[in-house]
Amino acid sequence: MEFTIHHQVLLTVFGLAVIMGGTANKTNFCTMGAVSDWVNMGDTGRMRSWMLAMAVALLGVVILEATGKASIGTATFPPYRTANLAWLRYILGGLMFGVGMTLASGCGNKTLVRIGGGNLKSLVVLLIAAACAYAMLWTDFYDSVFGGIVSATTINLGARGINSQSIGDLTGIGNTIAGAVVALALIGYAFASSDFRSNRDNLLAAIVIGLVIVAGWYVTGGEMGAKWKEFAEFADTKPLRVETQSYTFISAMGDTARYAMHPMDFSLVNFGIVALAGVVVGSLLWALISGNFRFEWFASGGDFANHAIGAVLMGIGGVLSMGCTIGQAITGVSTLALGSILTFVAIVAGAAATMKFQYWQMMKDA
Repeated sequence: MEFTIHHQVLLTVFGLAVIMGGTANKTNFCTMGAVSDWVNMGDTGRMRSWMLAMAVALLGVVILEATGKASIGTATFPPYRTANLAWLRYILGGLMFGVGMTLASGCGNKTLVRIGGGNLKSLVVLLIAAACAYAMLWTDFYDSVFGGIVSATTINLGARGINSQSIGDLTGIGNTIAGAVVALALIGYAFASSDFRSNRDNLLAAIVIGLVIVAGWYVTGGEMGAKWKEFAEFADTKPLRVETQSYTFISAMGDTARYAMHPMDFSLVNFGIVALAGVVVGSLLWALISGNFRFEWFASGGDFANHAIGAVLMGIGGVLSMGCTIGQAITGVSTLALGSILTFVAIVAGAAATMKFQYWQMMKDA
């Protein structure tokens, strides 16, 4: 039973991540690129793709919960629907992550996709971001730097009789109705553009990535996940552990750094580590199949400095905000968590402001 469940869950997570990585590489799905296209060129194609991915994931969660195929609730990793609304950590972390991903030429997922395509700059970004995420997750760095101010600004919704921060619970209309309304609004926005409707890559990326997020919730929150949790409760250790969760990549980087320090301790292997590896492998496979695998290194010392600073901000900001442009802005949004929406807005604002500053600086130096 132990062997079967381990491999059934983790290999499924890995296979889905391979699909995500290959699709993101093929379609050039990039959330940082989506903001850049919008801010610098007025092109909303990739932004609409991002929104459609949210809608697909959200509709999937609505269906899973309404039909009883998966139980997501409030006990997830990370705790998206928690009744403790730590609004400052979402906004501050999101802003930091948005600035960081712009300097580092891509978000957490895009960093992994670039590594699969041969980009050694992104490998350096991964190493630095992973070290910072490790510090946030597994040392007292978070408590020392952020713990006090986050605790002081957190709103306890439970004290007001509200069970979670999901839009459905906050409004009182329930997540089924709220989810359907938000998803349909996002779909309407995405398909309002004829250019978007005719772009097969943008459509493919949104649908596949959104469905992979749904599949992650189904695997961990459905029957398969229930069997694993039942087994884990009686096991002496919890190797290859899985919680009710879907895809997110910054905490996964920190967990990977921890596992790298103890490579023979398989109890440290979790959903995030396997997902991270799967995205890299999927991207690598597509890069080799398409003939687009290329090694790339830093163009200058300044290029390295930008990427290094960006990686630090991504690692710290991504953990602070409890997710990245995938982990919060798609996976988190699929739970209708207000914190996920705040994080998404903050990430876009941080990235857009950085791009505007870079353009101003470029014109100043011209």
